[in-house]
Amino acid sequence: MNEKVQRLIITLLDIFYPIFKPFFNKQTYYYLACGGGNTLFALVLYYLFYNNLLHQEDLNLHIITFKAHMASLFFTTTITFPIGFYLTKYIVWSDSNLETKKQFFRHFAFLIFGTVLNYFLLKLFVEILEWWAMPSQILTTVIIVIFSYLTQKYISFKKVSN
Repeated sequence: MNEKVQRLIITLLDIFYPIFKPFFNKQTYYYLACGGGNTLFALVLYYLFYNNLLHQEDLNLHIITFKAHMASLFFTTTITFPIGFYLTKYIVWSDSNLETKKQFFRHFAFLIFGTVLNYFLLKLFVEILEWWAMPSQILTTVIIVIFSYLTQKYISFKKVSN
């Protein structure tokens, strides 16, 4: 990540940190701010893909047809994954001394797991329980964010003892 961009993001986050300092240490605050921002961006993208690009209609690729909520999930993930990785690597867990390749692989592996979990939760909520897609995606996101924080903190970006 460009050092200027990194410093800019940290400076902006640090402006608001005093408000949250009684509740969170700085690293947790950075995680919530970066992850929350990327998650909000993902939800906006999901909404735009689902409602404006696909018009809530299935995506027919002639070989396979994707439900609109699943195609929206795929499009959103391809955009927000790299953003999320860079934010977590260079802002949140910048003190991790684990090799970037290992961090990326672990982050990607948990993304795959999270995406599979997201897929099945959306299947459950939208197709079986017949809930609306957007509230279902929001609930699914909350579940995955909790899982993601724990895996990133203790596995993907942990500090390695020398």
